[in-house]
Amino acid sequence: MDSSPTPRFPPQLALLLGILAVASASLLIRFAQREVSSLVIAAYRMGLSGLILIPFALPRHSGEIRRLSSRELLLAAIAGLLLAMHFATWILSLEYTSVASSVVLVTTNPLWVALLAPFVLKERLTPFIIMGLLVALFGTVGIAVSDACQQTAGGLACPPISEFIQGKAFWGDTLALAGAWSGAGYILIGRSLRPKLSLTPYIFLVYGMAGLVLVGMVAISGQPAFGFSPIIYLYLLLLALLPQLLGHSSFNWALAHLPASYVSIALLGEPVGASILAAMILGEVPSGMRLLGIALILAGIVIASIRPTGLLAPVYNKNPNG
Repeated sequence: MDSSPTPRFPPQLALLLGILAVASASLLIRFAQREVSSLVIAAYRMGLSGLILIPFALPRHSGEIRRLSSRELLLAAIAGLLLAMHFATWILSLEYTSVASSVVLVTTNPLWVALLAPFVLKERLTPFIIMGLLVALFGTVGIAVSDACQQTAGGLACPPISEFIQGKAFWGDTLALAGAWSGAGYILIGRSLRPKLSLTPYIFLVYGMAGLVLVGMVAISGQPAFGFSPIIYLYLLLLALLPQLLGHSSFNWALAHLPASYVSIALLGEPVGASILAAMILGEVPSGMRLLGIALILAGIVIASIRPTGLLAPVYNKNPNG
């Protein structure tokens, strides 16, 4: 596919490790939520990620950062703000809904990027994007119904609409979608800014800004940020190291050695992997209706990613999750 030399480490294995690393995020968050508020977890995740990147970004890439215009620095700051909102809302959603519902809904950000790109980036809205959005919409409805209704011998028993929209699961699903929407905004800004910066200084700027925003939110809210059990600090560190840094770095490395279409499909294993881990470790076994909703959303993402050439657009560059 390209002229890259044959890597010593199998790229398929690197891709698998990256997916597992990202899929672990929801479990680590659930464990940390035993003592830590969701906002503080988000602040630790992004703050530690930004700090860890300092020795890799500044010595080698400070010139790239200095060459950015004030407008480009502002865009990076806005991207960081949106990324902070993405993690704040998504991590909070895990307090209210299942891992499967939360992870699948927040992973719909490629669909929202595709929908908004014609207006923001002047990219064409293809029939595949429209079809994918409709299919995923049916999947979202399926997940919402499965979260709010109960299966009985006579069918589904659902609460009145007034109770449904006030329910805990509905609030969690809405927060997960809010995470997808803010993630889509982050991605759209990144598309215009990334050509000016290589990967390391770009993620350093946006991760660092997201960390600063979240730390500021924690300070304003007055939520405790210290005094946790040692194991909780380990979970918070692993959140920064595994899904945020190792996971996405593996995806970028694999893209240099594998077709983008292959990586695009493989990355849909992230919500599947998270759901499997949640079923095995947390006992959250999805119902039949939820599984159908998950399948429809994943199918919608695949359909919306189809381009006229018949290939899939790279999903990783559209997905800041995990």
